[in-house]
Amino acid sequence: MRSVDTNVLVRLITRDDARQTASAEDFIARGAWVSVLALAEAIWVLDAVYERSAAEIATAIDMLLNHQELTLQDADAVQAALATFRKRPSLGYSDCLLVELARKAGHLPLGTLDRALAKIDGGELL
Repeated sequence: MRSVDTNVLVRLITRDDARQTASAEDFIARGAWVSVLALAEAIWVLDAVYERSAAEIATAIDMLLNHQELTLQDADAVQAALATFRKRPSLGYSDCLLVELARKAGHLPLGTLDRALAKIDGGELL
């Protein structure tokens, strides 16, 4: 299966450049794999560059999870992180994803110096 880069995900979500959006859609038409790294980078771009709200970011992640042509790496962890992010958006999606990937791999607790992150199930304040 093919895979996609961060900028392809950003075009699919923002649709802010018609030519690039069409190219992205054509590329994924036969199916494409999305790594958690590309997903995390895309979420960072949506937040930092496009200044999308937590609700808009959650909607974008949900759209990617349910996209017919995309297969997300560790989709179960991505979904679990989304549930946590919706409850505690101030954490940021990437932190929620870190915990869920560690949980899936069987490597908890996740040591952190972030007091808010340490309060969620699986986090431990150092």
